[in-house]
Amino acid sequence: MQLTVLGCRSGMPAGGSPSSGYLVDTGRSRLLLDCGPGIATALSAVDGPLDGVVITHLHIDHCYDLLPLGKSLLKPMLRFPGAPEFGGECRPVPLLVPAGAKELFARWSQLFPIASMPVLNRAFEVAFDVREYEPGELFEFGDCAVELHELVHSAPNCGIRVTDGERTLAYTGDTGMTDALVKLAADADVFLCEATLRASDTTGHGHLSAAEAGRVAAEAGVGELVLTHFASTEPEWLDGLLTDARAEFDGLIRLAEAGQTLTC
Repeated sequence: MQLTVLGCRSGMPAGGSPSSGYLVDTGRSRLLLDCGPGIATALSAVDGPLDGVVITHLHIDHCYDLLPLGKSLLKPMLRFPGAPEFGGECRPVPLLVPAGAKELFARWSQLFPIASMPVLNRAFEVAFDVREYEPGELFEFGDCAVELHELVHSAPNCGIRVTDGERTLAYTGDTGMTDALVKLAADADVFLCEATLRASDTTGHGHLSAAEAGRVAAEAGVGELVLTHFASTEPEWLDGLLTDARAEFDGLIRLAEAGQTLTC
């Protein structure tokens, strides 16, 4: 199982670093976890089809690029004068989203209508097979099993646990501290965990500090901790995150980096 970091910033993407988006590739199945600003472009540089997309929650830095991604998936159905024939078919990609997303997508896809190519107004109907999930549900994509664990955030958020029967990746999305994190990450080979802050969140919005991420990693017994969802990528900030996490977890810790591929 390989994990490619397509983007690892929070709600403020910066040059060379899109917001949240991660590609999981087992060699037989390919899943996209979250699709924030810049992810559709980053994904276009990675060869191969998608077997599924899973969205942790409906905040813009985790789902904004679903519309451009959907439109790019519709390319085989488009015809331009002098353009090559693309084949004329589009295989809908399963898209797992929180409850209420279908209504949002219906309004979203009509914001920028294209009268001359009406199929582009139907990205969420044609390019995706949209399925609203409930916390605790289990889905299968090829050789991958996906579990959804309810966490704590200002918008309903489910952490994602992916296993191919041999290796396991756990990903938080956005969350504050909760006992459910230990269950999500239990014995995972790689724990991809948000580390937005350097101090505990007192606002109720729901984010983790790097120290809290390290604490969860230690209690869950993970093999490797990958910190992500950075509010800043200034070296001093990132060094501070590593220092904070290492004070709580003595295992392998990495900082996510756009374009990076890790073996789980």
